Amino acid sequence: MTQLSVNINKIATLRNARGGDIPNVVKTAIDCLRFGADGITVHPRPDERHITRKDIIDLKAMITREYNIEGYPSEDFIKMVLEVNPEQVTLVPDGPDVLTSCAGWDTVKFSDLLKQVITIFKEQGIRTSVFVDPKIEMIEGVKLCGTDRIELYTEDYANNYRVNKEKAIEPYILAAEKATALGLEINAGHDLSLENLAYFVEKVPNLAEVSIGHALISDAIYLGLENTIQIYKRLCR
Repeated sequence: MTQLSVNINKIATLRNARGGDIPNVVKTAIDCLRFGADGITVHPRPDERHITRKDIIDLKAMITREYNIEGYPSEDFIKMVLEVNPEQVTLVPDGPDVLTSCAGWDTVKFSDLLKQVITIFKEQGIRTSVFVDPKIEMIEGVKLCGTDRIELYTEDYANNYRVNKEKAIEPYILAAEKATALGLEINAGHDLSLENLAYFVEKVPNLAEVSIGHALISDAIYLGLENTIQIYKRLCR
């Protein structure tokens, strides 16, 4: 069964809109796990426009399953991850001015950087995942960097699902097959939703984990958080 990690950035965004501590990020994370999520994902930004450094520290003490921290491997990010020591770190190529993730790494061009950062995290026993587009050359490149996992960037799939889902899924199947052949585990995320998740899970082989935030938290407004997580979990089977 594919694991479900809930990205709670949007909870922090809502809290920060008014200041204070409502909704409470830590309580939401605990509730997500209680309702069946397999892990919690956060993606802090340098300007702390949603998840803050304090949130990162506070969550570590309370999360009883997988804790996944995403981010660009700046010096401050690396230092924070080493301090928190989460189960998984996901490296993304986003600069500080990027609103949301919009591309995977060029694992050939940035091979030296990725190798260096991955070595630092693996020496501390932190599993590493690298955000990549579903391109064979990028999968081959990231294998040489020493990562444990890849995270397939799924925006293209989500955008084209309604147009032609068979064509939309094809590059992800090929990328997953290549990753498996190279001994890499496979995560996926970005714009996966109630509409398109089941087909993705069904078709992409050896999918270990999906990370879902925006769609899941938005659905929870209408369906309730517990019910929403249970629905997503069923789609992961």
